[in-house]
Amino acid sequence: MKNVNRASLSDAQKFSLVRREAIYTGLALAGLIIFWLIAGFGTASLDVKICHVPLWAVLGTVGVWLVAILISFVLSRILFKDVDLGGEDDGR
Repeated sequence: MKNVNRASLSDAQKFSLVRREAIYTGLALAGLIIFWLIAGFGTASLDVKICHVPLWAVLGTVGVWLVAILISFVLSRILFKDVDLGGEDDGR
């Protein structure tokens, strides 16, 4: 879909783009949940501490936020496209 004027996309192409972005978002959520499980529960048996806080607690909280921010950045900068979906402005 490269080199296509975004305003000239058909409704079917716009729907396909929205569907693709929704799939990527769902996969990102699944990846984040898997990271949370591995980082939080997978490291619970390790006796590693960061500033007197167990590694599982740091990775399961702050680590998940950092990974979520990274995933959001990648999704918004690389995968998502700004497309006018049309429709009437209802004045809100």
